[in-house]
Amino acid sequence: MSMSDPLADMITRIRNGQRANKKAVSSPASKMRQRVLDVLEREGYIRGYVRNEENAGKPELSIELKYHESDPVIREIKRVSKPGRRVYSSVGDLPRVRNGLGISIVSTPKGVLSDAEARAENVGGEVICTVF
Repeated sequence: MSMSDPLADMITRIRNGQRANKKAVSSPASKMRQRVLDVLEREGYIRGYVRNEENAGKPELSIELKYHESDPVIREIKRVSKPGRRVYSSVGDLPRVRNGLGISIVSTPKGVLSDAEARAENVGGEVICTVF
């Protein structure tokens, strides 16, 4: 059975893994998921990820979760733009998460960027998710 929103599935796996205090979670691999994980790693929300090609034709991403003093670094992660309702934002209207303490992940013509990187590049795009 096909999945209607693969990014939301990965976000939910990360959220559930941190609630269960897991060291790592796995998710099916795709380029879009890897770009989102690149932003999360750059911003310090996850330790990193590895692409595993063990299963024939079905690559997986093993995502290492990050904790600070046994509390999850990601307190809240929410999907904003969904397949049924896409949310686009110009550079001036990019949402600030918790007054700048969190980030928005945005898919732009220059790649998948955090909201601060998108403002620096002066581009808007589809708001994928917010992280705090």
